[in-house]
Amino acid sequence: MKNYIILSEKPWHKEMFQNLQETFPDYKWNLITSKVDFQQDHLIELKPDKIFIPHWSYIIPKAIYENYECVVFHMTDLPYGRGGSPLQNLILRAKEKTKISALKVQKGLDTGPVYLKKDMMLYGTAQEIFIRTTAIVEEMIKEIIHDTLEPQPQSGKITEFKRRRPEDGDISKISDIDKIYDFIRMLDCEGYPAAFFENEHFRFEFSRASLKSENKILADVRIIKK
Repeated sequence: MKNYIILSEKPWHKEMFQNLQETFPDYKWNLITSKVDFQQDHLIELKPDKIFIPHWSYIIPKAIYENYECVVFHMTDLPYGRGGSPLQNLILRAKEKTKISALKVQKGLDTGPVYLKKDMMLYGTAQEIFIRTTAIVEEMIKEIIHDTLEPQPQSGKITEFKRRRPEDGDISKISDIDKIYDFIRMLDCEGYPAAFFENEHFRFEFSRASLKSENKILADVRIIKK
């Protein structure tokens, strides 16, 4: 019996896991959501044929990717956009669409061969984009399994992204209203540090932004006393 793992710490991937169980009822499926459970000893017991990784914030250990076929989903048209914070880096570059690349994990950040790519639009908040991504990734997993796809080496010009830090969400120095809107929406997701600015007494964090005109944004604000 084929045995597959879905590895993700994001709650919106649970429905995808259930859908895959229903689509492939003859296969064994396991959902791992915690770093504590993603250990070599546990994988030896599960003996997975493939580990599908829709979203994971940690480095995959060498001992795991060299012994198990790990398939990670990256939100760029690789080799463009290797590296961290792909969604935020794409929006900051004013990209309106991208591709999701399914690639085999190897040594090096996002350097492995690619199974397939799918188009995706970048409108909406980060959370809306991630949820929309889930349906695309689900179809990609089905295609990889059903068509037994083999990964092919990446080709094209390499562009690397730098992982963004929480302090990079400071909007106090931005003078372009469109950029402020993009900063708010690209960080508007559960588990992400929000766009913000601070004064001597308070920190202001923004979410649910709506660009109403050329000079007006409506948004929710959380005010935290320092």
